[in-house]
This record gives sequence, structure tokens and C-alpha cells, in this order.
Amino acid sequence: MKNKFDFQPKLVSALKNYSKEKFMTDLMAGIIVGIVALPLAIAFGIASGVSPEKGLITAILGGFFVSLLGGCNVQIGGPTGAFIVIVYGIIQNFGIEGLAIATVVAGIILVIMGALKLGTVIKFIPYPIVVGFTSGIALTIFTTQMKDLFGLTMDKVPADFISKWIAYFEHFDTMNLWSLLIGLTSIVIIAITPKFSKKIPGSLIAIILMTVVVYVMRYHLGITGIETIGDRFTINASLPGPETINFNMETINLLLPSAFTIAMLGAIESLLSATVADGVTGDKHNSNTELIAQGAANIIVPVFGGIPVTGAIARTMTNINNGGRTPVAGIIHAIVLLLILLFLGPLTKHIPMACLAGVLIIVSYNMSEWRTFRSLMKNPKSDVSVLLVTFFLTVIFDLTIAIEVGLLIAMFLFMKRVAETTHVSVVKDEIDLSDDGEIHHDEEVLSLPKGVEVYEIDGPFFFGVASKFDDIMHNMGDKPKIRIIRMRKVPFMDSTGLHNLENLFRLSQAEHIHMILSGVNEHVRRVLVKSGFDKKIGTENICSNINEAVAKAHEAIR
Repeated sequence: MKNKFDFQPKLVSALKNYSKEKFMTDLMAGIIVGIVALPLAIAFGIASGVSPEKGLITAILGGFFVSLLGGCNVQIGGPTGAFIVIVYGIIQNFGIEGLAIATVVAGIILVIMGALKLGTVIKFIPYPIVVGFTSGIALTIFTTQMKDLFGLTMDKVPADFISKWIAYFEHFDTMNLWSLLIGLTSIVIIAITPKFSKKIPGSLIAIILMTVVVYVMRYHLGITGIETIGDRFTINASLPGPETINFNMETINLLLPSAFTIAMLGAIESLLSATVADGVTGDKHNSNTELIAQGAANIIVPVFGGIPVTGAIARTMTNINNGGRTPVAGIIHAIVLLLILLFLGPLTKHIPMACLAGVLIIVSYNMSEWRTFRSLMKNPKSDVSVLLVTFFLTVIFDLTIAIEVGLLIAMFLFMKRVAETTHVSVVKDEIDLSDDGEIHHDEEVLSLPKGVEVYEIDGPFFFGVASKFDDIMHNMGDKPKIRIIRMRKVPFMDSTGLHNLENLFRLSQAEHIHMILSGVNEHVRRVLVKSGFDKKIGTENICSNINEAVAKAHEAIR
């Protein structure tokens, strides 16, 4: 039996039948995933506008709590490329403390979503919106890496997409050929590594090789001008203590849209990652527990200076492919990263920025989903419009605006499509009962008395259909004596539909037209009873099927 909040961490059930064999496979998977996560955590941290150890702290604490509390056996949590754009923007406008506040609020939103069991609802966000976001974010990440790839000398890089490219071309004469060579070599190494090694990630090989090469060039060959992490950041190779976050309503109000964006993006990416993992492992994740875990991680991590956390598809798949099958692997991955931070952290200062740019360019290419994007362009115009609007808003304006507008467009399209599936028809003379599912009957045609009209509603009776019903009513010619509203195919009714029905009843009363409801299901009947409409129309005028309704009409017409 599920508990009230549907919070059931997979670690609890995984440890019940845990064995030494399972631990050994989880140990190997955790070590490998930790090594894979190292360069990505550093790169995502720097690209987001924070120091490299903040990216590692996010991967350590975020990965630990997502595995400890999560609803997916194999999910690996940490910083991801999807958050780079939104995090960088928040830091530019509100500073590190603003980011901490936004992340904590996002975590609270995620916990509330999980507690309200909204995990399954998130999965219904239209695919074109998800692809529009990810492709837009991918192009934005690619754009942010041009300065480091080409080694451009620039005081400040503009925030928006178009201004960035204008500034790059203006400073193109400051390009450092050595940096470009390091960056391009890194890209080639990462691209060809899978052909030779499936276990060791190309990004790690590229970082080790290029760091050694640049170290030799700098300190033994006298070649300078290749910027490294140490030139830009001071590395603090320790796990920081908790810091106080100063919350105030004014700042929270300003950051609420950004917090909502972080929460939605985190929910979408985490549940998408868990769903992909289910398809590979044959397991089934608990989406509500996963949201609560993601929320908890995002509440805790900012206290230690970290950035937003979410489930990472690439690291989750690496975990699965290397034998990880329980959350223990994710916890081990976090411990491996902690040991690397504590004992090898100072060495990260020698990593060239151009190499990290190469890592992120490969990440952006993998995120771009350009083949999927191209195939979606062949879909109906409504889907294409959602895809393109979300994509261009993400690239040119802001991810927060893109998510809000994208969801609004999707909602309107959904309402339009639902409204289009609901039909209202009018019958005056006879009803064909050959496909009638209300009640068993012998006759195939039911004749209607003169002065009786039947209005059949086929589909949900909600605010998107109310106006359609009104239009048909107003376009009718002679007024009937009896008006039967046939509702056998109405699965639900909202408050606007009820209001419309009440207006129709009042109008019918004013025109001395007797109104009867037919085929009302239990759900709709409860709505009518709760509102008191059953008393207004009279319970005797709410019939279970059309035969009863027509018989009632015969009585009333006499």
C-alpha cells in the first residue's frame, strides 16, 4: 500500500536483498561514473559562472542525496548542461546568493510537486517543447564556449546570443592559435575515443592529455598565452561548511520565475532520464519520490555553495552500462568525486580552458538532438510552431520566458484539440439507436414527439466547448417545447460547463421550455448534486438513458 505522500526511496527496497555480488558491480559502476562525472562537473561549474569546485560539490552532494532518497534505482544526479544558461543569467543579475535562493525555492517547488503526486503529469509535457528547450540550450552552450575555444582576449562577454557573436567577431583578431589547437584536438579525442574504449570517457582522456601537453608547453617550452583554470580561479580542495542564506520576500518575488524554470527543467530532465533508464533496465521508477528527492537535493546543495541538481541522462546510462543496478552505485560515485576533490583538487588548476571548451562543445552537440529536431519539422504545423517558438525564445531571449511561453502555447493547443474533439449535434425527428450504448433496446429508431429537440454533446463539457454549445443554441430557428440534453458521451464537466448549463436552464425557464438531462454518468451527476443544480432542474428530470428522457418528454407534452 502506498503511503500518503508516495515517498518510497528505492535504496530501502534495494538493501533488503543486497549481496556481495551486487555491491561489487555497484562499486565498479560507481567508480567509473565518478571518473566520467569529474570533467563534466568541472566544465558545467565553470560554464555556469561559478568556480570548478562548486561544480564538483554539486555532483558530490547532489549525486549523494538523489541516490539516497530517489525513486529510481540507477539515476545519477548532479549539475547538467541544461542549467548552464539559467544559472549564468541568475548569477549575472542577482549574484551567488540570488542563485542559492532561487535553487532552494526550486527545491521546495519540486518537493511540493512530488507530495501532490504531480510526477506523472510532468511526463505529458509535449515532446516538441522538450526538444525546443534542449536544442536551444545546446546552441547557447556552444556559443558561450567560443571565447575559450579561440582563446579570445575580451574584458567581458555580453549576456545575450546576438551580442555575443558580434563581440566575438569584433575580437577575432585576438585569437590564440595554440588555444584553438588544444580545443580542436580535445574535440577529436573525445569523438574518436568510443571507437577504442567504451569504459574510459573521452573527455577524461582529453583533459589528462591536454593538461600534460599544456604543462610541458608552459613550463618547459616557454609557450604562454594558453589560459588554464588556475589563471581564472583559485581552487579550494575541501568540502565547504554550510552557509547562511538570507531569504527575503522581495528577492524571492524577483527570483520566483527563475526558480520555477529551474524546478520545471529539473523535473523534466530527471523524469526523462528515469524513463529512459526504465526502458533499458526493465525497472519502474517512482516519479513522485524522484521529484521529492530532486527537491531535497536542491534545498541542501545551495547551502554548501552548489548549483542546481538534476538527473543526468549520460551519467545514468554510463552507470547502467557498467553494471550499476541499485542506488548504492550513485552513492559510491559521489564518494569517488569527494576523494578526487580532496586529494587531486589542486591539480585541476592546470587544466586548459580550451580543453574544457572542447568538452562542452561535444556536450552541446549531443544535447542538440538535431536529427530529432529535423524530423519534428515534418510534423503538423502546430507542433512545428511550438518547437520553433520554444527554440528561438531559448536562444535569443531567455530560458525562463521560453519555458513559460512554451507551456502556454502547449496548453492552448491542447485545449484547442480537446475542444475540436467535442461535438454538439441537434436531433428533431428521430434518434438512431443502433449504436446507442446507454441501455439495451429492441427498436433501432426512437421517434421524437413534435416540439422535442435533443442536443447531443459528444466529449468533455468544459470551458472550451461552452461557447460552441451557445452558438448552436442561438442559431436554432423555432423554439422547442421540450429540450433534452443528451450527455451519455460527456466524461466530465468543469465549472464553466456547469455555469453554461445553468444559464441554459434559466433561459429555457424564461422561454417556458422544459429541460431534461439524459445519460448523465456518475461523475457528472456528482458535479450537479454538489452545485445544487439537481434540485433546480428536479431530480426527476435527470434521466439515466434516452428512452427514459423521451418518455418523460411525452408526459410533459401532454
